[in-house]
Amino acid sequence: MNSPAKILIVEDEMIIGANISLQLSKLGYEVTGIVSRGEEAIAHVKQNRPDIVLMDIQLKGTLDGIDTVIRMQQQMEIPVIYLTANADENNFDRAKSTNPYAFISKPFKKLDLQHAIELTMGRLDINKSSSNEEATCISPFIQSDSIYVRRNERMIKIMINDIYYFEADRNYCKIFAKNKECLLVMTLKEINDRLPPEHFLRIHRSFIINLSHVDEVAGTHVVIHKKAIPLSKTLRGELMNRLQTF
Repeated sequence: MNSPAKILIVEDEMIIGANISLQLSKLGYEVTGIVSRGEEAIAHVKQNRPDIVLMDIQLKGTLDGIDTVIRMQQQMEIPVIYLTANADENNFDRAKSTNPYAFISKPFKKLDLQHAIELTMGRLDINKSSSNEEATCISPFIQSDSIYVRRNERMIKIMINDIYYFEADRNYCKIFAKNKECLLVMTLKEINDRLPPEHFLRIHRSFIINLSHVDEVAGTHVVIHKKAIPLSKTLRGELMNRLQTF
């Protein structure tokens, strides 16, 4: 990226937050804010859209850092680096389900912070480059075991079993599959009406999942291929029933 990376610091110890902000400024990054509670962080990213969130796992209030990230991911994709002084297995497993870009254990050195951010920015640049080359596909041809999508002058076959999930992107939707990602020129509702119902279920207004790839079901989300996908409360019962018979 040509402009400095914009970073939000979520840290309930304001002295620590201010010290991190000073280190980031010296490294040439732009700090969009320092907040101490999950609700403040969610509101901040909506208004300022930082490139990276530095998230302390232990926050005061009703939301800890992991719950806060899950709420954020229900609305947008944003890279997260966790800061933690408590790396117990339960918190690590919960945090891992949100697919963070890095973990930094407290107390940490300036070089640890710098390396974590540089690695994250490198991954973002790669993802951005890949996104520019992403296939834009016309209405797909759907069979019982596969989907054919048109890319330029070619038809690409994607096996049903290889599809992880579909995500709404305004008037389009994206297929996320094994080694493939494709933007479809159709809405999520249109693709939902045409998918084989024995394999797929719409669990949120923005997501359709392949039931065979569900790794974990939590109260507010499911995990598929290390991606936390929001789960509507009204559809949780249907999801559990479908998983029992799948």
